[in-house]
Amino acid sequence: MMWMRTLAGAGLATASLMLTSPALSADTPPWSEHAIREPVDQATLVGRLSKADLEALIEKGREFFEARFTTLDGAGRPHATQAIIPTAHRRPVEHDFQRLAGPDANACASCHNEPITGGAGGFVGNVFVSEGFESADFDTLDPQFSNERGTNHLFGAGLVELLAREMSADLKAARTKALKNARQSGEPVKARLDSKGISFGFLTALPDGSVDFAGLEGVDPDLVLRPFTQKGVMTSLRQFTVNALNQHHGIQPDERWGARWTATDDFDRDGKAKEFGEGSVSAMVAFQAALPAPLETDPGDEAWRQAAARGREIFADLNCESCHRPHLPLDSLAFSDPGPLDTAGTLRLGDIETPAIYDLSLLDWANTLPRDDKGRVLVPLFGDLKRHRIADQRQSALGNETLAQRFVERDVFMTAELWGLADTAPYGHRGDMTTLDEVIRAHGGEAYASAKAYDALIEEDRSALIAWLKTLRVAQ
Repeated sequence: MMWMRTLAGAGLATASLMLTSPALSADTPPWSEHAIREPVDQATLVGRLSKADLEALIEKGREFFEARFTTLDGAGRPHATQAIIPTAHRRPVEHDFQRLAGPDANACASCHNEPITGGAGGFVGNVFVSEGFESADFDTLDPQFSNERGTNHLFGAGLVELLAREMSADLKAARTKALKNARQSGEPVKARLDSKGISFGFLTALPDGSVDFAGLEGVDPDLVLRPFTQKGVMTSLRQFTVNALNQHHGIQPDERWGARWTATDDFDRDGKAKEFGEGSVSAMVAFQAALPAPLETDPGDEAWRQAAARGREIFADLNCESCHRPHLPLDSLAFSDPGPLDTAGTLRLGDIETPAIYDLSLLDWANTLPRDDKGRVLVPLFGDLKRHRIADQRQSALGNETLAQRFVERDVFMTAELWGLADTAPYGHRGDMTTLDEVIRAHGGEAYASAKAYDALIEEDRSALIAWLKTLRVAQ
């Protein structure tokens, strides 16, 4: 049974978003405790969505993001682990909800809520992540099985994924060109791996078609940037969403745990079949992709404004911009879903005839972003979408995890984008640093010299740097 909700945009023709009724009986009362009542039909999400359709989809995604899932929806995990590969528990689960083994939250907004929905989370909202493959079968409070992480904000996430897609394409193109030249010349060809002003080292293409990645820096050998999570192990908002629904809520999306992959519509055997459809995941992706970019704001106070101007110069003088790049250029605001890098475990381009296109340029906030002389959007993320070694024996505070995750070493993390950090304390991977001064001083590894230079500043200059960082706010 299907029904159509219409939404008229200002000055636009009426648009429609198709919603599919869930498997509820016709006499289900309106006060039912189901949180998922109107899943989105993926078949209606085709091609470039109009502004009205996009806004309707975003609003539906917000509804899912804020929904407090219940056991009637399938929440809880009686017989499914948090592993990326669908894996059943080998023994009965002691608790349906459990902070370390999960599920650990009722809604996405239970953790992503500061200062508003889609934001970060306080220490109380920390999550626990395992290595993440099929071995993740545990039901214990022992920290040797997981790493504790603070909750990152999601503002500007659509722009981040679009940057990662374009940069991955650049790196792959460099590999392809080098391999072609090596075959033609019969000699090894060394190729720099650069994109948008960021260096990822180099590779050496050999005449036999193999590639030597010994010079690779900050990215996996498949040359795919994975911009999400603190370790940089999630490729897309779609993968992040599918993983989070299972790990944090015990809700198994059909595109990974459904009959196509597991030969059952109820993989976790909780009596709730087809818990979360592809279209509903798409709505959540659209909501996250459309969250506005944080901006550098005017503090309003003249003394603060002057201190911030000085602090901005100090930030550059300390060489912080070598990793925290003020902006990266983006060619296109057209966000395709599924995207070109989505693979098995999520809906993929090969699974559908035509992907949906969420044109972020239709959203008012996107048109406030600066552009360069080539017309490219300058995304002010203060990051580089690259992994760096951020801890060492001299300063190990940010390398405090027990487990490696997806083959990324324990002291290697993604550069944290600084946009929005004034509104998204606390800081550090575990969220256990309450001030910006603490987390700056905690930098080791590749950032050790900058941290020592900060420590050597006079107090007035350190205060000025903090004054500037406090102007990087989430749009509200």
